[in-house]
Amino acid sequence: MPPDPSRRSERSRTAILTAAAELVHEVGYRKLTIEAIAARAGVGKQTIYRWWPSKAAVVLDGLLAAAAARPEGLALPDSGDLAADLRVVVRAIVAELADPGLSATSRGMIIDMQEDLDLAGDVLERLLGPNLRAIADRLRAGQDAGQVRPDLDLGVGVELIVGPPYHRWLLRTGPLTQAYADEVTDLAMRALAP
Repeated sequence: MPPDPSRRSERSRTAILTAAAELVHEVGYRKLTIEAIAARAGVGKQTIYRWWPSKAAVVLDGLLAAAAARPEGLALPDSGDLAADLRVVVRAIVAELADPGLSATSRGMIIDMQEDLDLAGDVLERLLGPNLRAIADRLRAGQDAGQVRPDLDLGVGVELIVGPPYHRWLLRTGPLTQAYADEVTDLAMRALAP
C-alpha cells in the first residue's frame, strides 16, 4: 500500500513549523533561513516554498499554531468591570512586547511587512485581527452596559488601547512594565467613559 500523501504532507508541515519555531528562538529572526528550516525539518527547500512564499510566512504560521495551542483562546474577560478587563488585556500586550524573543521576531516581521503587502495583510488579518476584534467586541459590550461612550468608533477605541504599547515598543521610548500598562488602561478608560 503506497504512503498517504496527505499524512506525509501534514507530517512535513508540522516538522517545518516546529523547526521554524525552534530556530527562530535559537538564532533569531534575522539569521533564520529557509535552508536551515528545511535541514532541521528534514525536507527540501522546494517543499517549504510549495506551501509558503517566504520565511516570514513560515514564521507567521508557526506563531499562529502556537497561539492556537494556548488554552485561553481569544475571548476577553467580561467580568462586568470594563477597566479591570482592559487592564488584563493591556498587561498581556505589554508582557508579550517586553519578551525579548517574541519582540525580536516581531520586529523582524514588521520590517518584512513594510515591503510585502500580502504578508502585512496576513499578519493583520490572521495574527492580530482576532485579538483586535475581541477588544472591539468587549468595548461594544461596554457600550451596551453604559460604560463606554455610545458614539465611540470602536476601531478608534481599539487603537487607543493597543496603540500606546506598540508605539513605546516600536520606538523604544520607555520600559514596558505592568505599571505602564495600568497607566495606559486608566487613561484609555477616561477617554472612553460616557
